Amino acid sequence: MAIQTSAQMLRRIILAEDDESMRGFLERALSRAGYEVTSFANGRDAYEHLRKEPFTLLLTDIVMPQMDGIELARRASELDPDLKIMFITGFAAVTLNSETPKDARVLSKPFHLKDLVREVDKMLNS
Repeated sequence: MAIQTSAQMLRRIILAEDDESMRGFLERALSRAGYEVTSFANGRDAYEHLRKEPFTLLLTDIVMPQMDGIELARRASELDPDLKIMFITGFAAVTLNSETPKDARVLSKPFHLKDLVREVDKMLNS
C-alpha cells in the first residue's frame, strides 16, 4: 500500500452528483487538472466513503436523492472540520441554511468546466 504525500492529499476530491453525465464531465475535467476524484451518485454513498478515508474537498450537488448536498456537507464537516466544501446547483433559489458550513462556496449551473477548475484551484490553494 502506497503512502500518500501531503501534496497528494491536497488534491483529493470527493464528488456527489446524481446526474450521471454531469458527474462524468466533472470527474474528467478535474482529473485532467491533476486532481484525484472519487465520485458518487448520491450523498449517502459519498458520506459512507468519507467515513472511511480522508479528502480535501467535497464537491456536491445540492438537490440529490437519499441525502441532499446540504445534509451531506453538514455531516461531512462533523467528520472533518477542515474539509473544504463547494456546492454546485442548478437551482438559483436554493438558499443555504445556518447548518451549512460557513466557508462553503456555491457554483451555479450552468458553468464552464474551466470556471469549475479555477474555483477548485482557488479554494484548495487558499
